[in-house]
Amino acid sequence: MTLVSSATAGTGQSATTESSTKLTADYNLFLKLLTTQLQNQDPTNPMDSSQYTQQLVQYSQVEQSITQNKTLNTILSSLNMTSLTTSSSMIGQPVQLNSDKAGLSTTAPAQWQWDSTNAIDKLKATITDAKGKTIETFDLDVKGTSGQFSWDGSTKSGTKYTDGLYQLTLSGTTAAGAKISTTATAMGKVDDVQMLNGSPVVSINGAQYPTNMILKIAK
Repeated sequence: MTLVSSATAGTGQSATTESSTKLTADYNLFLKLLTTQLQNQDPTNPMDSSQYTQQLVQYSQVEQSITQNKTLNTILSSLNMTSLTTSSSMIGQPVQLNSDKAGLSTTAPAQWQWDSTNAIDKLKATITDAKGKTIETFDLDVKGTSGQFSWDGSTKSGTKYTDGLYQLTLSGTTAAGAKISTTATAMGKVDDVQMLNGSPVVSINGAQYPTNMILKIAK
């Protein structure tokens, strides 16, 4: 279960490595062609020195590009390690995420915080699965502009859901029936941190989130 965008795949260090590999291939091909050209030149009509100099300049530019790419890879690896080390301090800490999707497992419920623009008295909570199918709807009596909601996978029909990513959609109303904008943000403790596509990702109750989705870290 992951909320890491697939659009980022192949970017960062992996893209730099691919570029460096292509440059190395071009570099080797250039050397082969230049060597063949020198070996097969007509002794009575040798290569013009200006052409030879120009090709050597091109050779130097390709070599410099390869060196720069290797240096960039080294820098990126160092930055990734620093980012991973820094992010690892969040392990075991409760966090709030900029996502209405939360993970549910056999050991912990899916958890969210809800926030409304004005005080509400009624809250309709609709849970859907990763395919968009409605799993359950709850009508709750609440007070105020914020609170927490957790779901252990149970439904009114007795069905028990586990191990999945679930979305919470909310609708808040006042006692008079006025609709109030209400949003949900996932919550949970960070289980581990790892690098994915060159960026640190936290795992919370089986779900993976990029660290830039973290809104708040509690102690």
